[in-house]
Amino acid sequence: MLQTDVLIIGAGAAGLMCAASAAARGRRVLMLDHANKAGKKILMSGGGRCNFTNLYCEPGNFLSGNPHFCKSALARFTQWDFIGLVAKHGVPYHEKKLGQLFCDNKSSDILELLLAECAEAGAQIRLNTAVQNIAKSEDGFLLQSDLGEIRCQSLVIATGGLSIPTLGATGFGYQVAKQFGHELLPTRAGLVPFTLTDPQLKTLCSELSGTSVEDCRVSCNGQSFVENILFTHRGLSGPAILQISSYWQAGDTLHIDLLPHIDLPEWLATQQRERGNSELKTLLAELFTKKMATLLVDSWFANKPLKQYTPGELKAIAERLSDWQLVPAGTEGYRTAEVTLGGVNTDEVSSKTLESLKVPGLYFIGEVLDVTGHLGGFNFQWAWASGYAAAQYV
Repeated sequence: MLQTDVLIIGAGAAGLMCAASAAARGRRVLMLDHANKAGKKILMSGGGRCNFTNLYCEPGNFLSGNPHFCKSALARFTQWDFIGLVAKHGVPYHEKKLGQLFCDNKSSDILELLLAECAEAGAQIRLNTAVQNIAKSEDGFLLQSDLGEIRCQSLVIATGGLSIPTLGATGFGYQVAKQFGHELLPTRAGLVPFTLTDPQLKTLCSELSGTSVEDCRVSCNGQSFVENILFTHRGLSGPAILQISSYWQAGDTLHIDLLPHIDLPEWLATQQRERGNSELKTLLAELFTKKMATLLVDSWFANKPLKQYTPGELKAIAERLSDWQLVPAGTEGYRTAEVTLGGVNTDEVSSKTLESLKVPGLYFIGEVLDVTGHLGGFNFQWAWASGYAAAQYV
């Protein structure tokens, strides 16, 4: 029978950070994962460059049933702490935009950094290893696994959410939480593209598939994000769409301002005065691609020289472009979602130690908890912070 002080299930971002940090305290650490490789989501993140944190990480960048829960861990292991770790290992990086930090080379630099920290501290990692059963014992936990029986004092659940099942995501962590009496808040896909079924909208998006529009304002349920949007064959994607998807519920209306940095009524009035013979399509092609301008006008407006529009018609054009309203049919779901919203109710977990308030010795870290970050490196920072925080107590 194997015995260890700390057993961590899940060799992703949070689990690796927890393993390295706990082992550095002198704890015997064993980490298991059913996958054949550690950190698979790290490797595919950020288009292969890993957006590993954000310079402007604050509690306001996270969604949770308890918005205060994340504050303690984020304060004790900050973005600057992880940047220090990146510097220690000589990993070159850059700021892309909005405080988002990416590797210059490839995501594997971050994974190798974490594996090196685990190796240096003496944490053991076993891959291709499933856990069949977990039971509470007098002095900790007894697990049945592919390695046989394992006894541990502290058990850390770092198995992530349901997003991107092709990388091995399962609901294992939620099952463990339920087994030990924890409430699960409803889960759904977050940071995910929208799908459209309305024939006219679908045709428009399909025709514009691959077209990106910079710095649109997308709003829903009192939240707004100004970032790029991307038209796809199935609907809408891009950073602004992914961000707002975490706040959208089925049936809600999206409001999209395609040109938030332009005073459209003023711009149209000026164009009418100075270039009245130019057609609407021609003028809008200066703000969008020629193809997009043509499709928008053909779908929404009557095309004619600007001097022929009445003030009411110009007002309607400005309103449509600055408040395009649509109701998505749904999202692409966990298949392409970057995160899972909901999860283990944080009211039942210590914000200081990440330990279960119901079962001594049981810890939850990372995405399995009801804490979800915005797009831009925030979810990785939560993984580092929660993993580090738990490691101080396991």
